[in-house]
Amino acid sequence: MSGRMSQRGGDAAFEGSLTPNEKILRDVHQLYVDEDNGLVNIARSFAIDLLAPRKKITVLLIGNHSAGKSSFINWYIEEHILKTGVAIETQGFTFVTSGRKRESLQGNASLHLNPYFKPLQEIPGVIENLSTEISTSRNKKFTLVNFLDTPGLTDGDMKYGFDVDQAILWLGKIADLIFVFFDPIGQALCKRTLNIVEELSEIRPERMRFYLSKADEAGPESDRQKVLIQIAQELCKRPSLNKAGFEMPTIYVPGPNTKSTRCVNQIEDVCKDIEKTINLTIQNTLDQLDKDCDIILDQVQHKLDKDGEVKSRNSSANFRAYFLWTLSFLPLVLWGSCALDAFLTKKTIVTVIPLDYYTMIEKIYLIPTRSMISNVIADYNLMAACVAVCIVLFLLGAFIGRSKPTLKRKQIKDLNNKRNFILENVKPKKDKYYQFYLKQCVSHHDN
Repeated sequence: MSGRMSQRGGDAAFEGSLTPNEKILRDVHQLYVDEDNGLVNIARSFAIDLLAPRKKITVLLIGNHSAGKSSFINWYIEEHILKTGVAIETQGFTFVTSGRKRESLQGNASLHLNPYFKPLQEIPGVIENLSTEISTSRNKKFTLVNFLDTPGLTDGDMKYGFDVDQAILWLGKIADLIFVFFDPIGQALCKRTLNIVEELSEIRPERMRFYLSKADEAGPESDRQKVLIQIAQELCKRPSLNKAGFEMPTIYVPGPNTKSTRCVNQIEDVCKDIEKTINLTIQNTLDQLDKDCDIILDQVQHKLDKDGEVKSRNSSANFRAYFLWTLSFLPLVLWGSCALDAFLTKKTIVTVIPLDYYTMIEKIYLIPTRSMISNVIADYNLMAACVAVCIVLFLLGAFIGRSKPTLKRKQIKDLNNKRNFILENVKPKKDKYYQFYLKQCVSHHDN
């Protein structure tokens, strides 16, 4: 019992520690993946594939070896979770994410934790070189960020256990931010790095950020400017990177061993860029939620409208079919009425209807009908034609009267329940999240 109470207490404590933005992204994600009324399941019933939004943004870090990628992650989360050094420490992909417990995962376990990256299995060797580090850190905006540290890139005979270029390019397509670290120690112009950067710039130019890392080790200001110019010149030789407004802030990880330098450290601007992307992701997530709700509502209305059209069409078809069937059976009805009159005596009929009415019916209907039937029966060709016409009319009625399937009452009720759920639950929650988010923005701006 005490174990259950402590678990509940831990859940309550964790719930209370969540930031407003975390709650928004988590709750929106839950609206999609809920087993009973999740938007993903609802959309699947209409043959629509929806992707649940991620609860965190993904920041991909690339650069040559010893460019400071791992050091930056350690500094951001304020925990020494990744190895750093001059040697090539990172030879695989490492996810760094936040959680309730410090843990390390390998291979397939990493993919179960990050199902968005399962297509990486298609690249031979990646799974064996994939790991995840879960940290309990809640510093800065780490709870809303997944960092993805990549192998240090080098030229020459360096061998990787997988196609590193293909893997980085695929990850670049789904990353929310791509940080490119150029170090000033002679490896900044690594051709492999520049080639990958050029290809990524063609795919996701708006998500790319360039930084001169370890700027405090570049020497005097004049040397640092030379390095920046050399890198900028090399980048601008490539068409997709030759653009106006190119920026490369200088950053370095501050610490007790940091050399004394006059270099401006813009590493806090990196944090602001991450925060800005988180805010933009929240807006995009709420906008996408609204669009996905509208898509489902349109599908529900389309199905109901189509069902109404089919029912209307079936009613018209049934009317035409009944009319044709009536015409096909009309000779039998006429013959039957005359046969009935022949079996019953006039005296018997008069006891049911007045004599005047019977005389009028006989004059207007019975006498002409008897004459017509006798003429048809007397002429076999005419009788065959009459039978043929009746058969054709009957078959034509059967053809025209074919009914298309319509929705059953249970299906209509299910569609209405889905529509009401979105209108009465999902849409109001989306509006509430948006108002809550905007309220945060305004209060933060006022402060």
